[in-house]
Amino acid sequence: MKRFMSMLNRNKSKDSPPAKLLDLAAQLCQDLQSCSPSLEKLVGAMMGCRHRMYFLTNIHVVRAFVSVHLRQGQHDTACRLLENCKAEEKEELVQLWHEIHYRKVMEKLQVDCLTPLQKFRCRKRNPPPLSLCPEGLQTRSYSDEVRRQLRSFAAEVTANPDKKQREELAKEMNLQPTQVYNWFANYRRRHKS
Repeated sequence: MKRFMSMLNRNKSKDSPPAKLLDLAAQLCQDLQSCSPSLEKLVGAMMGCRHRMYFLTNIHVVRAFVSVHLRQGQHDTACRLLENCKAEEKEELVQLWHEIHYRKVMEKLQVDCLTPLQKFRCRKRNPPPLSLCPEGLQTRSYSDEVRRQLRSFAAEVTANPDKKQREELAKEMNLQPTQVYNWFANYRRRHKS
């Protein structure tokens, strides 16, 4: 930590920090993950540095920044940080985005964990920004043609196909058998009510 701080002070006036400093920051963030006071001190030093955006290109540093902000109850600051960071690991950034919002809801409801349904609703209400998901969120809904074929099969043949029928449908529509199974289970549930 002392080595990092002295390197950080030596490179304050430079336009960009050396790669060695960035690597050391990432390593320290990994090592200090469980040591809250030291991690907060490290993050504070990086946040106060003019090279902050360079540090935010590493996923370990981003995770440390988010962790510290969450401990301090600064959910909005953590979200803004994620929106502006340049780390390449977009999937992990999206997971962090969701984790921030889960924590926010848990604090609001004063609970220790959320149910899968609560998490689903939380994700729906707080979709990640385009900076994290440039291609948009991947949805699991099927194309109109697939849905039309499945509805037709349910109406004309059966709404409760056996294993062999599900496997054939899956093969025809380029789906997994479990996807077909779940679609029919949901179909029956919707039509029962």
